[in-house]
Amino acid sequence: MTRYISHLWRCGAGLAVLGFASLACAEFPDKPVTLVVPFSAGGPSDKIARDLAEALRKPLGQTVIIENAAGAGGTVGSAKVARATPDGYTLLVHHIGMATAPALYRKLSYKVPDDFETLGVINEAPSVLIGKPSLAAGNFAELRQWIASNGGKVNLANAGLGSASHLCGLMLQGALKTSMTPVPYKGTAPAMTDLIGGQVDVMCEQATNAVPQIEGKKVKVYGITSLQRLPLAALKDTPTLAEAGLKDFNVQVWHGLYAPRGTPAAVLAKLNAALRTALKDPDLIKREEALGLTVVNDDRLDPVGHRKYLEAEKVRWSKVIKDAGEYAD
Repeated sequence: MTRYISHLWRCGAGLAVLGFASLACAEFPDKPVTLVVPFSAGGPSDKIARDLAEALRKPLGQTVIIENAAGAGGTVGSAKVARATPDGYTLLVHHIGMATAPALYRKLSYKVPDDFETLGVINEAPSVLIGKPSLAAGNFAELRQWIASNGGKVNLANAGLGSASHLCGLMLQGALKTSMTPVPYKGTAPAMTDLIGGQVDVMCEQATNAVPQIEGKKVKVYGITSLQRLPLAALKDTPTLAEAGLKDFNVQVWHGLYAPRGTPAAVLAKLNAALRTALKDPDLIKREEALGLTVVNDDRLDPVGHRKYLEAEKVRWSKVIKDAGEYAD
């Protein structure tokens, strides 16, 4: 209730009494804006948010601060923004986990999408299926046969419940019609370290993180999870998993920008306009492409299109998670 009173006083009835309501909203933003990242510093979402913050600085005319609020698969930071004052100064940058949390966490403290205003999808990128360097399999067909022969003995690493690598792993097991032993870590870095060291066998990881390890020949790469190949030197000869035999296999890790529910329409319009400008920044586009990311430039950049996409992804992943029977609570 307090946040709504504050919001009304800033851009509504309270200021209207003084005749300043429209002026107050027109001045947004008149102080720094905070982007909450619901994951630890140094991870792919953190990197994306920091690059976006820099690109937003000019169109917003304000400093954009990054706040890492990690925990519980991104739900801690998401809940923080859901409870924040809806004035446009506290925003959330979240990946596909925004769509999967309602299925993974059966006692979620916020509602998706009801407790948020969608501002636009930022980017998307496939993951890559990678393996420890000592694996004998030289391509996906051989890896698939090896997984089938070893069944539940194959260790499948992920960056934690609800992470992109966990979700991709669930879909991979469903597509292969087999079960592997999940090995969750507290983040991508320790999972990747153990994969390189041979303590775990395979991992489905965002190209953003995996490309440097592939370039350094520290891991083996077996396939790309999108329907199109990636135009990166390290992956120029790597087929998609759909090409390699998993028909229609498509896992895109995407990031979106959100505000708390109830943020004024005028503020939302300014934020969306700033996002559109930021995503045309040549430096941002170059940095995204270098990480294997594609900047979104379709109807998902519109708040309504973003909301529709979020709801469709929520339905799609709910089935995958329920079929796997893996929950975070």
